[in-house]
Amino acid sequence: MRHLYRCALRWSDMDAYGHVNNAVFLRYLEEARIDFLSRRDTRSPEGSVVARHEIDYRRQLVHRPDPVDIELWVTEIKAASFTLSCEVKDADAVYVRASTVVVPFDFEEQRPRRITAQEREWLGKYADEAGEAVAA
Repeated sequence: MRHLYRCALRWSDMDAYGHVNNAVFLRYLEEARIDFLSRRDTRSPEGSVVARHEIDYRRQLVHRPDPVDIELWVTEIKAASFTLSCEVKDADAVYVRASTVVVPFDFEEQRPRRITAQEREWLGKYADEAGEAVAA
């Protein structure tokens, strides 16, 4: 199963060359990740931090009125981190393929924490590389 986030393009996202600036894609991925994580069945006072991003820019994306789709799914779950994979795309093209390593974090203790059994179960529902997106 995949999570689907529809992301509007803003005029300020464009650079001098008329396409979405490479750094803006990190913001798009952040919006999709926050939307995804906010849908967890369990709430926790702890949060998470990003440990790593990998981005492959596949094609230029120019401003338009229609949003792009960001499909997000889980590709790895470890004891104290998980990896989300994403595609920024529409019906005609994939603009970006990316992965993000997320570390659960206890902000009170200021240290990483282990993934709980409930979190592992919830993340496991999205551990699918070939599934269809579920609209958010």
